[in-house]
Amino acid sequence: MSTVIEQPVEARLVAAAPRMPSIPATLRYDRRDPFAVRMTFPAPATLEGVEVCWTFSRELLAAGLQGAEGHGDVRVRPYGYDRTVLEFHAPEGTAVVHVRSGEIRRFLEAAGELVPVGLEHLQLDLDHDLAELMRDAC
Repeated sequence: MSTVIEQPVEARLVAAAPRMPSIPATLRYDRRDPFAVRMTFPAPATLEGVEVCWTFSRELLAAGLQGAEGHGDVRVRPYGYDRTVLEFHAPEGTAVVHVRSGEIRRFLEAAGELVPVGLEHLQLDLDHDLAELMRDAC
């Protein structure tokens, strides 16, 4: 069984440079990091001209479909009937993108089938992670 879900989405760029009306982005969920979602933007859509990946919680993405969520670098909120706004705040500036809410829901459903919400902790191997941490410290 696969441990990763990747779903391409069309993100409509609202505020950032360079200006692009829509950009392909990818939502990614990996059961080895069960609380996190990654959203990756291609190099042409970024100020640095390199691929950029933002990591935030699956819970934030799900809650942002219902109402405004987030107080840090990533904020999510509904926009109208079928869009969700994701704001990415960095020292270089802020990017605001709109994504179809249906695409996000499909992604979250697939992630929920891979790792049900509330059971993320069962995917963690704390003994292994601690051993790796201790090995790297030596």
